[in-house]
Amino acid sequence: MYGKKVKLRFIFLSSIFLILILSVFLILKSLEENVVYFISPSEIKSLNEIDNNKKIRVGGMVKKNSIQMNQNTINFVITDFKNEINVIYSGAIPNLFGEGKGVVAEGFLNDRSYLKAKKILAKHDENYMPPEVKEALEEKN
Repeated sequence: MYGKKVKLRFIFLSSIFLILILSVFLILKSLEENVVYFISPSEIKSLNEIDNNKKIRVGGMVKKNSIQMNQNTINFVITDFKNEINVIYSGAIPNLFGEGKGVVAEGFLNDRSYLKAKKILAKHDENYMPPEVKEALEEKN
C-alpha cells in the first residue's frame, strides 16, 4: 500500500511524538514532588485532613509581641488577621524578619495550629505584604 519512505516517515514522526509526550510527563511528575504550595493560616484551619509528611509553606504576618527566642529556637505566630498558627524554627533568621512583617515559613504541620519550620523566607522589602493578608486587611477596614 504505502511506500517505504512513507512508512519510515510515519515511524520517525510517531517516535518523536512519543518521546515528546514522555518527556513532558517526566518533567511534570518531577515538578509535582518539588512544588510547595503557599497557604494562609485560615486555609490550614479549613483543611479536612492534615498530612504530617507533606512540606507546606504558610504565609502571613508575624504577630506583634509573639516572637520568643530561646537558645537554639525561635517561636512566633503567623497571622492573616483571621486565624493564627504557631511556628517553631531553629536556624538562621533573615534580616528582614520581625514583628508586623510579612513572612513565609516552610515546614511540616503537626496539627492545625502548630508548624515546625525548616526554612523562613523573608526575601522581600519592608513594604511587602502577601496578597491574602492584603485582602484580609481590606475586608477588615
